[in-house]
Amino acid sequence: MNRIALMVLRNVLKVPGLYAKLCRYAKNTDEYPEQERWDHIRHILQLGVESGNLDLQVTGVENIPAPGTGFMLYANHQGMFDAVAVVTSCPTPLGAVVKKELQGIPFVQQVIDCTKSFPMDREDVRQSLTVIQNVTEEVKNGRAYIIFPEGTRSKKSNQMGEFHGGSFRCAIKAKCPILPVAFIASFKVF
Repeated sequence: MNRIALMVLRNVLKVPGLYAKLCRYAKNTDEYPEQERWDHIRHILQLGVESGNLDLQVTGVENIPAPGTGFMLYANHQGMFDAVAVVTSCPTPLGAVVKKELQGIPFVQQVIDCTKSFPMDREDVRQSLTVIQNVTEEVKNGRAYIIFPEGTRSKKSNQMGEFHGGSFRCAIKAKCPILPVAFIASFKVF
């Protein structure tokens, strides 16, 4: 958690303005282009990566489809930094399927709203199916989404957990490209 404090402290003067703009985007998503909202979120997180003295190494960015091309990004999940790494590395706006427990957390809630992400109640099968159907339709209409198919962070460092088969229904039903992502040692960041 020391690294998170370092990231915030080094940007303490910028945080109020950046957060206010993020809140404005989150409340008025239809008034601002998706790319503009995405670029703002990326800017905030990139400041955090730089001020946290993190060495983020990314390969394969050239394989990311262009905006407007519906695709699914599937990644293993090692820790809290994974979402930051994806956002700062991906120039194409993404929505996400996130656990419902993330709702209401300041900053995280605004990012969920800005990216038009879908919170999923992992205990409610009916609600989960509705989320999968909604994401499928969004992908068919040209939006991109990320899912962590393990459903939770791995507790075994670089060893992946079992993937939940249901997470791949979106891509199968939408008949869209799948972009696999592998995180290596991202659990060490926080």
